[in-house]
Amino acid sequence: MDTFLLQASIYLLAAVIAVPIASRLGLGSVLGYLAAGLVIGPILGLVHETEDIQHFAEFGVVMMLFLIGLELEPRALWDMRTKLIGLGGLQVGLTTAAVTAAAMAMGLAWQPALAVGLIFSLSSTAIVLQTLTEKRLIQTGGGRSIFSVLLTQDIAVIPMLVLLPLLALPQHASLSPDGSIERDHGEHGAHATMSLVEGLPGWGVALVTLGAIAAIILAGIYLIGPLFRFIHQARLREMYTAFALLIVLGIAFLMILVGLSPALGTFLAGVVLANSEFRHELESDIEPFKGLLLGLFFITVGAGISFTTFFAEPFLILGLTLGMMTLKGLILYGLARIFGLRHSDNALFTMGLAQAGEFGFVLVSFSLQQDVLTGALGERILLVIALSMLFTPLVFLAYEAISKRFAPTSDRPEDDEIDETAPVIIAGIGRFGQIVNRLLQSSGFQTVVIDHDMETIQLMRRFGFKGYFGDPTRPELLHAAGLHKARVLCVALDDPKATNTLVAYARQARGEDLHIVARARDRTHVYELYQAGADDIVRETFDSSIRAGRYVLENIGLTEYEASQAERTFFDHDRMTVRELAKLWKPGVRAVDNPEYVARAQELEKELETALFSALERKEDAA
Repeated sequence: MDTFLLQASIYLLAAVIAVPIASRLGLGSVLGYLAAGLVIGPILGLVHETEDIQHFAEFGVVMMLFLIGLELEPRALWDMRTKLIGLGGLQVGLTTAAVTAAAMAMGLAWQPALAVGLIFSLSSTAIVLQTLTEKRLIQTGGGRSIFSVLLTQDIAVIPMLVLLPLLALPQHASLSPDGSIERDHGEHGAHATMSLVEGLPGWGVALVTLGAIAAIILAGIYLIGPLFRFIHQARLREMYTAFALLIVLGIAFLMILVGLSPALGTFLAGVVLANSEFRHELESDIEPFKGLLLGLFFITVGAGISFTTFFAEPFLILGLTLGMMTLKGLILYGLARIFGLRHSDNALFTMGLAQAGEFGFVLVSFSLQQDVLTGALGERILLVIALSMLFTPLVFLAYEAISKRFAPTSDRPEDDEIDETAPVIIAGIGRFGQIVNRLLQSSGFQTVVIDHDMETIQLMRRFGFKGYFGDPTRPELLHAAGLHKARVLCVALDDPKATNTLVAYARQARGEDLHIVARARDRTHVYELYQAGADDIVRETFDSSIRAGRYVLENIGLTEYEASQAERTFFDHDRMTVRELAKLWKPGVRAVDNPEYVARAQELEKELETALFSALERKEDAA
C-alpha cells in the first residue's frame, strides 16, 4: 500500500508540474501528460511497475466512453449512418486489410497478421478527442468526420473481440523461445477464478460475449431506471455519485469477467441511457472522475514505454511505427478525397487518425490471453502503439503550423462582387451580427452585410436577407461596400484578431468621421479595441448577464424599479470603469502583473458599492 501511494503521489506531482507548463507553451494537456510519464518512467526511473496504476487509470477511458455514449442517442447514431458505415467502416476495413497484407509479407501467418491489422485499424479516441476539444477543432468538417470514424472504431471493437478467440493458434506457445507466452498465460491464469470464459472454445467465448452485451442493453432499458428512482428517494447527493460509479464499475467488472473491454460495455450502456431522464445527472457525477483518470492514463502510457526494448532494435520499432502511420494515413487521405472533405479538413482527418489507439492495448492483451500473438510480437506491437500515441500531439502541432502557413485557397469560393452601398456596414452575420441586422432593417435602415462563411450567407438568403460572401478585413471589399461614405461600421466577427485588424484599418481609412461599433469577447479584448479606435464596444455576454442579474434582484426582495436602478447604476459604472482601466492596460502584460491597473480596479470596485448603496438609499428617502 505504501508503494502504491508513493507511486500515485509521483504521478500526480508530475501532472501538476508538466501539464500547466505544456498548456502555457501551447502544446496541449495530452502532450504534457505523456511527457510527465516519460520523465518519471524511462528517463528518471522514479516508477518501474506501471501495470497497477494503468489498470486504475484505464477507468478514465472507460468513463470517457460512457459519457460519449450518453451524448449519442440511438436516433443520432442512425442519422450518422452514412459516415459511420461508409467513412468509418471503410477506414476500419481497408486499414485492417492493408496492415494484414503487410504483416503477412513480413512473414506472419494469416491469423496473427489479421489480429495485427485489427489492432492497428483503431485510433486513439482519448488523445484525439481531447486534443480536438482543446484546439477547438471538433466542430470543423474534419473534426466531425474524425468523430464519426472514432465512433465506428469504438463500435467495431465488439466484433473484433468476438473474432479474436477464433484466430487462436495453439502452436504459438512454442514460437517464443523465451517462454513469454507461458508467462503471459500464467498471469491471466492468476485471475482464472474471476473469468467466465477461461477454458472455453472460441465459439463458446463468442456466445458469452454476445450474452454479456445483451445483458447490458437489457439492464440499461429495464433495470437502471427503477434503481435510479429508488436512489432518488434518499435525496442525498453522494448517493447519485455512488450509483453513477456503481453503473460504470459494475459494467466494467462484467466485461472483465467475459474477457471484453470495459470501455466498450460502458459505451453501450451510455447509448442505451442517452434518452433517460437522468442522463444529465450521470454526466455531472462522472465528469470529474473522468478528467483526472484520463490524464493518469496518458501518464502511464508515457511511463510504460520500454526504452530497453526500443534501444534493442530502435530502427525496427521506429520503422514499424512510422510505416504503420504512413500506411494508415494514405488510406485516410484517399477516403477523405472520396467523401469530399476540403483540403484543410482532409489534412486534419488524415493526420489526426494516423496513430494506433488505447483499445490496441486491450486487444493485444486479449490476443496474448487467447494465444493469438506471441509474447515477443506483443511487446513490439505495444511499443509501436505507445510511440504512435506519443507522436500524435506533435502531429497536431505540425498540422497547425502547416495550416497557418499554407492556408488553402483553391477550395474557397471567390468573394462576391458588392454592387450596393448603405449607411451601415455589418461585418459578420453570426449569432451576434444577425440580431443587429434584423433590428436595423426592421427599423427601416439599409445595411450591407459581409461574412466569410458561405453557409451562413446562403442561409440568410433563403430567409430573404441579402448578404455578400467575402473576407471583411480585405480593404478592397470594404471600399466596395461603401466604407468611404458609410456612417456606421458594426464589426461582429467571431475572431478577435480579425476584429482588431478591421477596426484599426477602418479608423485609419476614415478617421473620426466613421462611428465604429465592435463586438468584444472579453474585457481584455475591449482594451485592445479601445486602442484600435472603436467608439462603442459591446462584450458578447455583458448585456445579457446584467439583465439576468436584474431578474435575480427582482426575485430576492427588490422592486422592479429598484432592480432597474441597480442595473442602470452597474451599467454606467462598468462603462466608466472600462474607460479608466483601458488607459492603464498594457498589451502583453497580465492584469495581475500590472500594479497600477490592480490598484485602480480595487478603487473602482469600492466606488461601485458606494454608488449602488447610494441609489438604494435615495429610493428609500424618496419613499
